Amino acid sequence: METEYGVPTASVHTDVFEPLARAQALSRGMPKQRLVFVPQPVMGKSPVELRAYVDGNDPTTGRPFMTEVLEALTRPVSSEETEVVSFDRSTPRLCEPDSEDNLHELFLRENWTDKLPIVLPTEARVEAMLKGTSRDPDQVVGQMRPTAPREAWEYTVAKVAVNAVMAGARPEYFPAILALASTQVTARPSTTSSAAAMAVVNGPIREQIGMNWGVGAMGPYNHANATIGRAYGLLSQNGQGGSLPLHTYLGSQGNGYAYGSICYAENEERSPWKPFHVRQGFEFDDSTVSVFSGCRSTAYTLGLRKKHWQTHVIQMLRGMDPHETPTLVLDPITAHQFVDRGGFDTVDTLIDW
Repeated sequence: METEYGVPTASVHTDVFEPLARAQALSRGMPKQRLVFVPQPVMGKSPVELRAYVDGNDPTTGRPFMTEVLEALTRPVSSEETEVVSFDRSTPRLCEPDSEDNLHELFLRENWTDKLPIVLPTEARVEAMLKGTSRDPDQVVGQMRPTAPREAWEYTVAKVAVNAVMAGARPEYFPAILALASTQVTARPSTTSSAAAMAVVNGPIREQIGMNWGVGAMGPYNHANATIGRAYGLLSQNGQGGSLPLHTYLGSQGNGYAYGSICYAENEERSPWKPFHVRQGFEFDDSTVSVFSGCRSTAYTLGLRKKHWQTHVIQMLRGMDPHETPTLVLDPITAHQFVDRGGFDTVDTLIDW
């Protein structure tokens, strides 16, 4: 409205979102955007309490909220406010040479890591990782963003390789990591409900790179599972322009699954049903990755009880996140119990139930 029509506007936010609101305005080339703030939270407050917000002060300035709104809406728009600012978002390809300890500190300080130790991505290591694919290093893989209002950042095969090295992955894992990058679904989403992502691998590549689809598959017990998932998280964080609390990440409590993105392979051999990728239209011999978003709540059970198992399953599902469709990750024994006790000879019949 300001830039096209010269009409003043006032953007209202809760105070905890102030850094994000100002960063958003800056990233869109409008650093002078008029912003006003009310206290957090808004959800669950009574009309009387909300009215008190409006009649009270802007918590970021201490000035009356309505005074700031009226001033923002009546003050003429200046030429400085309508001037769109552009930025040079290019970054140098290499860091300046330094000691190993100093470089680790640099990566930590610049928020390029998940706060755990990394493998420094030297040119030689990145070149070795790139041998795991026939893709051109400069080929654009996709774009990511932490949340819809943020701008999308573009990343190449080489940039994905850098993050794969940092995660400690091996070149033979790189096709799976590159496939995850190509989904353009971030493993570092920004939502107050603290979401994460889960990556599932299907097809021959599972065995080719030594993934785990048996005991402990979802835990920290397999190098391929662990580093592919970690690489997915790092490439999401760095490929989308960051995952910094109060700026590009606003998860209220955070999500422990974000460390490894729960990466594992499906146990196709022991499943009573068709593998997940086949149910999505791929061939048995195709190697695929699938991303599940959300991962806000988890319930574990050893299997179906002999009696009253339907009630048990229903109660478990009722205790899950009501905003997301639940995903059942089943031990093969439990999957066969669903077939034997419930007659669910296909996944679709179980879903319908």
